[in-house]
Amino acid sequence: MANAPVQRMSQLMAKTLRDDPADAEVLSHKLLVRAGYVRRTAAGIWSWLPLGLKVLSNIERIVREEMDAIGAQEVLLPALLPREPYEATGRWEEYGAELFRLQDRKGGDYLLGPTHEEIFTLLVKDQASSYKDLPVILYQIQTKYRDEARPRAGILRGREFLMKDSYSFDLDDEGLATSYALHRAAYQRIFERLGLDYRICAATAGAMGGSKSEEFLAPAEAGEDTFADCPNCDFAANTEAISYQLQPVDASGVPALEEIPTPDTPTIETLAAYLGVPASATLKNLLVKVDGEIVAIGVPGDREVDMGKVEEHFAPAGVELVTESDFAGRPDLVRGYVGPQGLGEKVKYIADPRVAPGTAWITGANKQGVHARNVVSGRDFEVAEFVDVVVVQDGDPCPKCGTGLKLDRAIEIGHIFQLGQKYTNALKLDVLGQNGKPVRVTMGSYGIGVSRAVAALAEQTADDKGLVWSREVAPADVHVVAAGKALQTELALDVSEKLRAAGLRVLVDDRAGVSPGVKFTDAELIGVPQILVAGRRSAEGVLELKDRRTGEREELTVDEAIARLTAN
Repeated sequence: MANAPVQRMSQLMAKTLRDDPADAEVLSHKLLVRAGYVRRTAAGIWSWLPLGLKVLSNIERIVREEMDAIGAQEVLLPALLPREPYEATGRWEEYGAELFRLQDRKGGDYLLGPTHEEIFTLLVKDQASSYKDLPVILYQIQTKYRDEARPRAGILRGREFLMKDSYSFDLDDEGLATSYALHRAAYQRIFERLGLDYRICAATAGAMGGSKSEEFLAPAEAGEDTFADCPNCDFAANTEAISYQLQPVDASGVPALEEIPTPDTPTIETLAAYLGVPASATLKNLLVKVDGEIVAIGVPGDREVDMGKVEEHFAPAGVELVTESDFAGRPDLVRGYVGPQGLGEKVKYIADPRVAPGTAWITGANKQGVHARNVVSGRDFEVAEFVDVVVVQDGDPCPKCGTGLKLDRAIEIGHIFQLGQKYTNALKLDVLGQNGKPVRVTMGSYGIGVSRAVAALAEQTADDKGLVWSREVAPADVHVVAAGKALQTELALDVSEKLRAAGLRVLVDDRAGVSPGVKFTDAELIGVPQILVAGRRSAEGVLELKDRRTGEREELTVDEAIARLTAN
């Protein structure tokens, strides 16, 4: 990028805005639009303007350098994909409504790729025939598509986004572990070079499948993920991946089940108030439909059910809450008074591990206006399956050391999976082994949200004046500002050319008819790391250099400014 032409703002296809967009909810959305980096084309679909594309390209460059460093080979696969491979793996249906499906003029089914495991598997099946062809790591930087029901937060949650996805192909689990470790270390280098604050967290595999899975999360208020961090040990995990251990208790001293009248107490709050007990003494029973079949889920009354965990457990089956109509014709299900005892075989009962054998509860008696107390798990009702389904709370014990966990919001910027043989089994990817027999290949999958990283950086580094980029990702190394007069503009253009000749990327504000105040405001909004102003002492050949991050200023001659900027 050295010796790139000086970018003149008088010619730049980007208009800065004084006010936040009306639909902007988060900081990155507001600032990237106001600073002229992106513009909305449709809900969840964004156009990248010149400054934004430069930042995006810089992130791509860093990702490429670190992927190439671990021996990965770059390819580019299509975004428009045939149905058949995704049907073979089950993901044509599993992805549900998020998958963009379409037909060609002949009625053939296609999709816009949300991720490319199947297509990479078929590529390696076509190209690799022997153990000598492996291991191999392939990657691409490609646009992905997901039909988000509620696109929001600007480029953080879009229907179209740029992603680096890579895939490792190995002969055995030991090779997979090596490829996984290579990616993990490469991701650490990438995010450190980008200047992102991040955590590596245990995660669930979701629709991707496989065994081990970790997320790279960037703490930010705008994040849609919640992660738990232990202040005492190195444990960190997405809350969806945290499980509570089953701990049975002795119930020999608990009296027999007793039904008690509790009129007008259909909620945990009304029941606890009526009986004068804490909500934690009650058992909440949530009814859901799993592929149309009603399932009851038991959790302590003071906890909320994490529907993400429920959906993860039952995937690929669809999960939805029961409605008023589902109670019609079901006298065994009394709305607001459901209890696990007596549900029989008609309704499967699963429970959180906190409803362990021997624990005693106050819960519904399956009769209108009646509850039961001393209802003991394992004595008065049986749990078909224990599944951790509650929302993790601040202070819940760390699974590793028992210390109270601290919760925080974060943006997912990367995810790595040990997939194993899910996709190679479905698509029958074998190579000839050293002994002359077929060997089923094992896979890893590794993603980085390239466009999402732009928003994550904006969220973490911006201040009250605007964006604040690091030099590695900024659209320019220095933003030269001509305060307005002809002499100042002449000096600004002259020093810009000298900086360009010295190998720096230069953005110069040479706009005529724009006040110095507006130019200074725009320079801070755009966020280039160094701002060089041709101002009141231009006639003396003296410039003001300002560090955008720290706000530190100093006056320098042209030669001193060039020496200072090229030395960094």
